[in-house]
Amino acid sequence: MAVLELVELEKHFGGLPAVDGVTFGFNDGEILAIVGPNGAGKSTLLKTIIGIHPATSGTIRFSGTDITKMSTHRIRKAGIAMVLQTPRIFGSLTVRENVVIGAMFGNPKGVSESDAYEEADEMLAVVGLSSKADLAIDKLNLHEQRYVDLARAIAGRPKLLLLDEVMAGLNDTETASSIELIRRLRDRHGVTVIWVEHVMKAVLSLAERIAVLDFGRLLTSGDPQVVMRDPKVVKAYLGGKALPDA
Repeated sequence: MAVLELVELEKHFGGLPAVDGVTFGFNDGEILAIVGPNGAGKSTLLKTIIGIHPATSGTIRFSGTDITKMSTHRIRKAGIAMVLQTPRIFGSLTVRENVVIGAMFGNPKGVSESDAYEEADEMLAVVGLSSKADLAIDKLNLHEQRYVDLARAIAGRPKLLLLDEVMAGLNDTETASSIELIRRLRDRHGVTVIWVEHVMKAVLSLAERIAVLDFGRLLTSGDPQVVMRDPKVVKAYLGGKALPDA
């Protein structure tokens, strides 16, 4: 069952298409990676889905509802959250307070302040930051700040989580822990994950399906091991050099 459907979706900047007629369905409960060369329109696609960049044309349906013209905060309330490569954090607040904001203002049902604090503590435990809940956010490194952003997103209990290169710049240990965390979030919280990523080791370890964009268009999609050996993908994304056998 498709939790999200895109129909001839386009986003233009100054007349140039960054997303160019994408039609695609995202399955409920899956982890899907969107890959492609720099400038392919991957991040723009995610930002168009969540309303940061309003669509130029086409349709976005979430759980059967047309959200194409909704504002970002209404889309968030509808059940879609996004975590960017650069964490969106409130520097004057503590780690816990950053996550409380997500619980209070992201949950479509609305929660009290006391319940929001309980939710924040639960999500900080999920991402392994309980011991740092009372620290100022600027005391955390980049990896930890991304986890705070992720905890804040999940604290709103979304149905769909959009991740934009959240593993960029991480070392092998941090990448491995991030892979396990995302898988655990899907398995335990039932969230569908759409994930833009360049770290192919992570993609092949975690993604159940891949969609490849090139010049804003959907090039192909399917099983990661099959897609990444498709001659079209090898030419467009891998510089003509296929991935080594697993």
